[in-house]
Amino acid sequence: MALLGVNIDHVATVRQARRTDEPDPIWAASEAELGGADGITFHLREDRRHIGDRDARLLSETVGVKLNMEMAIAPAIVDIACEIAPAQSSLVPERREELTTEGGLDVVAHAQRIKDVVARLNEGGTVVSAFIEPILDQVQASADCGCAAVELWTGAYAHAKGEAQRQQALDDLRAALALGQELGLEVHGGHGLTYRNIAPIAAVQGFSEFNIGHSIVSRAVFVGMREAVRQMKELLQRHAPREN
Repeated sequence: MALLGVNIDHVATVRQARRTDEPDPIWAASEAELGGADGITFHLREDRRHIGDRDARLLSETVGVKLNMEMAIAPAIVDIACEIAPAQSSLVPERREELTTEGGLDVVAHAQRIKDVVARLNEGGTVVSAFIEPILDQVQASADCGCAAVELWTGAYAHAKGEAQRQQALDDLRAALALGQELGLEVHGGHGLTYRNIAPIAAVQGFSEFNIGHSIVSRAVFVGMREAVRQMKELLQRHAPREN
């Protein structure tokens, strides 16, 4: 069964709507752990629209499971990642106008810069994943840059209109996943995954981790974070690929 990383960014989004001190994403991370989360993911954006420096520091001091920091390759953010040394740093594209991270990082176009960032982060004690679209050249470039993992953007699957688009998206994910495994990469998935659409993708053989945020935080409003995480874990377990 793939592990579950819970992204807590949108807890901080609610907090920032009133620029107050609640709900606290640090507390949310603790509750997610108690619900069975295998990892906690957060994105320290350059504009600090939700998670802030205080959050990043406290998460690094309190999270007991795998801590995954999503980040741009901007030098100032790389400095912070080296300082707090999360278990994993996930390199993502970042555009100020987007509501959330859309699409994958173009590793092919920025290969040398990403290679330098990966080397620096590795020296600081954190492994590196690249958040990429399921395109074979991007998988190969991620491996060539020294990444230990890739997180495949599942947005095309999540936003597919009709069965034909959905199956094409799943086929693209399977092909990228197979190449990633061939290259020795750990392969994760994330973006747009919900309680309603997780089953088919959870059944794909080879994913080692899914990172899910908005859907879990949304359900937590009604049932609490622990129960929301428990329910997603149960779905991953129920639909996990069967062992041969």
